[in-house]
Amino acid sequence: MIPKRLFLFLTFLAAIQYLQAQTWLLPADTLNKGRFYTCVAGGAATYAAFSVGLYNTWYKDYELVGFHTFNDGGEWMQMDKAGHFLTTFTETRLLYSGARWTGMKPRASAWTAFAVANFLQGTLETMDGFSSKWGFSWWDAGFNLMGSGLFTAQQLAWDEQRILVKASSTYRPHYSNEPLISLDGNAQTSVLSRADDLYGYSLAESFLKDYNALTVWASVNVRSFAAEDSKWPAWLNVAVGYGAENLFGGFDNDWEDDNGAKFSLDTDLYPRYRQFYLSPDIDLSRLPVRSRFVKALLGIANFIKIPAPALEVNTLGKVKLHALFW
Repeated sequence: MIPKRLFLFLTFLAAIQYLQAQTWLLPADTLNKGRFYTCVAGGAATYAAFSVGLYNTWYKDYELVGFHTFNDGGEWMQMDKAGHFLTTFTETRLLYSGARWTGMKPRASAWTAFAVANFLQGTLETMDGFSSKWGFSWWDAGFNLMGSGLFTAQQLAWDEQRILVKASSTYRPHYSNEPLISLDGNAQTSVLSRADDLYGYSLAESFLKDYNALTVWASVNVRSFAAEDSKWPAWLNVAVGYGAENLFGGFDNDWEDDNGAKFSLDTDLYPRYRQFYLSPDIDLSRLPVRSRFVKALLGIANFIKIPAPALEVNTLGKVKLHALFW
């Protein structure tokens, strides 16, 4: 699953691009050693504080064991892997902006962002590898590489991002509060309670953790692939999305609570299925905006898929048209 720590870290990285809105923080034409060492020192301090805080809030309550791996490739219908792809792409994009601010050349900035993003994600995966509750996941590491690799490959090949990775999420989908009786008949819960335990309560948690609400998109800028005289708007993208529904467990919808009571959802009422979407989108970085401050804010928000009509095809064999999909 996508833990809260990744959302908090993405929020911190967004500050890199926000700071660039200030006139005195325009990217340097050549390497500015003062800026470079400021970034290195600030990054090292933040990394140290982040690692200590992460251990104290996330790992210390679980037994530390020898390094081990965990095969979670089949969990959550790969929605967690799509989340890793999204997270690392976004990290790499923001780190690239920070590297360019120091005056590093574009190619060096791209490789630096790629390396740092995977180092940061690798730290999290390694910590998982020593925790009795989790384990190092080669699947997670692979999708981390693909997310950062997509950004880096585009930057090196085209010096721009023609394909963006974005997210959309429906806050608090309707979850039933009807009593759900345990298999032995001695305990009860509800689908809503199960969702709260898995995905949390807040908007921030729901946006990146609720796999029944999350959709991950590949947003393609058509104009950048078209002929130079194309009339297609430079800011108008076409996005392909992936989501899933009725996920209340990693591999199935059976679980056991802290008191040992076992629950199972009826597969006819709660069939697990995949969703595929086609929808228009807006590349906020290509809007004709002059204000650097506004451009920076739009750049921060450019990982969010713009609400728009969408066509859905799912593995239940159904086709749906959403007038406005978020």
